[in-house]
Amino acid sequence: MSEKFSVYVPNLVNKDENFVQGHRACQGCGLALAVRLILKAAGRNTIVVSPTGCLEIISTPYPQSAWNLPWVHVAFENAAAVATGIEGAFKALQAKGKKDDKPVNIIAIGGDGGTADIGLQALSGAMERGHDFLYICVDNEAYMNTGIQRSSSTPFGASTTTSPSGQASIGQVTAKKNMTAIAAAHNIPYTATACPSYPFDLMEKVKRALSYRGPKYIHCLVACPTGWSNAADLMVRIGSLAVETGAFPLYEVIEGKYKLNFDFPKLRPITDYLKIQGRYKHLKPKDIELIQEKVNNDWKQLKHKVSCDMLASPSRERSGE
Repeated sequence: MSEKFSVYVPNLVNKDENFVQGHRACQGCGLALAVRLILKAAGRNTIVVSPTGCLEIISTPYPQSAWNLPWVHVAFENAAAVATGIEGAFKALQAKGKKDDKPVNIIAIGGDGGTADIGLQALSGAMERGHDFLYICVDNEAYMNTGIQRSSSTPFGASTTTSPSGQASIGQVTAKKNMTAIAAAHNIPYTATACPSYPFDLMEKVKRALSYRGPKYIHCLVACPTGWSNAADLMVRIGSLAVETGAFPLYEVIEGKYKLNFDFPKLRPITDYLKIQGRYKHLKPKDIELIQEKVNNDWKQLKHKVSCDMLASPSRERSGE
């Protein structure tokens, strides 16, 4: 049940561009598309904080910038800390009567390295303290900017430069870190997964997240043709397959309750997702069976959480009214 639109509907999407053309992203970069959609949903009344990574490199080659709104480049480890500092600055200005009460969207956008690894301590602290900002991880599943090194978000079996496949190695030997579950465990009001292959779902989740006070987290899967070794024109298709196979389900955790956004009577086989990515070309049938088994188990656990929360909710919410 992928989103399919055969005709263009005018005025369906905000026409303002806050992440503009001329950046240096690779052809078929899911990151660039995701950020463009995120900022269309957020609007101009937004400040973006980004740690070092692909996003910073492609968007700000001196003296140019692809940002059409305030943007702050920070170190790998402190994007969440800087975002909370901006929040504190606005509170101080309001207390002194130097700023009105109109809220400003504070959004930190970091890659998986700057989120799940190097920036996790600052992010966890900011969420625990209840700061009012949105953190979005644009996850291309490795340190792509510095040479395609593995991260804790790299899936099992994927080949990277620091987890290479070979006679003595399957590639990445650990499972992908579940950052969405980690964020939700902080009891924040809104957590979600997203993918630019489902653009309206992504934009609605950004708008919904910004409607809540306090810390919010969105984990967005973005295909990387350079690191994933796929054809550039397959970026959107790969994202759709990640969802349709259950490799990356789309769901929300709203005030502690799980909601599945796209359900399927039957998941597509994981081979549909793996076979069009060169980073998995070394896998043997037994390896793919292990991956399929984990996907199936994770899907069942997610469906169980969703069903339990539906049973615990009033019937009006369960019916979607």
